Amino acid sequence: MRLGTRWPFGTPAPHSVPPAFRLLIAATEAGHADGTGQLWTLTWLEGHPVAELDDGTLVSTRVAPPDRDDTW
Repeated sequence: MRLGTRWPFGTPAPHSVPPAFRLLIAATEAGHADGTGQLWTLTWLEGHPVAELDDGTLVSTRVAPPDRDDTW
C-alpha cells in the first residue's frame, strides 16, 4: 500500500512522487492557464500514480482501454 499526498500547484512535487511523473506534472502545469490556490492530490491506483488538480485535471501514466459499456 502506498500513501498519497497533496501539494500546491506551482511548487515542487514531494519526493514520494516518482521523478518521471514529476516531469508529466510540470508539463501539465506549464500548459495550464492558472492554478493559483489549487492543490494536487496524488493517489495510487493499482500501483500507478494518479495526480488530480482541484479543477479536475488528471495526470496518469496508465492508458485505460476503452470501456465497452460506454456505448450503451
